[in-house]
Amino acid sequence: MKNMSMNRREILRNATLLGGVAAFGAFSGITLALAAEEKTAQNAVKNLGWTIGPQIYSFNRFPFDVAIRKVKETGSTSFELYSGQQLSKERKVKVGPDLKDDDLKFFQDLIEETGCKPHAMGVCPADRRHFEFAAKIGISALNVEPAFNKIPEVNKLAEEFKMNVGLHNHPKPSIYWNPDTVLEQLKDSSKLIGACCDTGHWLRSGLDPLESVKKFKERIVSFHIKDLVKQDNNFRFVPLGKGDCKIAEILKEIAAQKIQCPFSIEYEAEWDNNVKPVTESVSFFRETAEKLIAQ
Repeated sequence: MKNMSMNRREILRNATLLGGVAAFGAFSGITLALAAEEKTAQNAVKNLGWTIGPQIYSFNRFPFDVAIRKVKETGSTSFELYSGQQLSKERKVKVGPDLKDDDLKFFQDLIEETGCKPHAMGVCPADRRHFEFAAKIGISALNVEPAFNKIPEVNKLAEEFKMNVGLHNHPKPSIYWNPDTVLEQLKDSSKLIGACCDTGHWLRSGLDPLESVKKFKERIVSFHIKDLVKQDNNFRFVPLGKGDCKIAEILKEIAAQKIQCPFSIEYEAEWDNNVKPVTESVSFFRETAEKLIAQ
């Protein structure tokens, strides 16, 4: 599938050259073709058992009611929630378990209005309050970083709520930075508990993201998918597929393993104006999924 943003620029230019009614007809026809092409790519993601959308933390400079509209701008219909974002400019409460009924209704009305639904929440405390809140709003996966001695409690909550739980790897010195450590904690855990794979944090920790993914096999619950370019001792965010995290190869591996899970795009740069790189990332993900389905 061709680059969608470039196609649109070409369409606009060609429509202008055609002029008048002819331009309108050509524009309409090509627009319909593009819409069908995009739908095919979206279906490829769905057929692989995946969902793709931003981790709404990417838009944390804005209150939730603005941020969820930015999610929609990216062409996504799903996203990962993070607990603690201000609900709106007027409603200065934080999204999470403390939402009162009126604020919760405001939150749910925004989801219905935009058509953008949360597919996960994190990184958040692995306590009963967050499990209850996730269940209440229809989230099926929590991404967490509990202390090792809290894992038995997390097991019980996961089983009680029938909810997937991803152990997330922040970079060194996080206790979960090394995949081997995560695997050790998963040995005696419920099958509902697995890895929340953060591709960029693995790169920051000096690990190969693709080789890290391969270690987990069926024990992957979710992804914080990001792409970075390493420059000297620094890392720069780039849209998916343009960095050093081997995103296309990772998606091929996940498809081969037949893992079905949510993917949340994190773009933690250009904070006030990063809808475009997130949109590019969504497009790359869908295009890659379409290629994998065609193989």
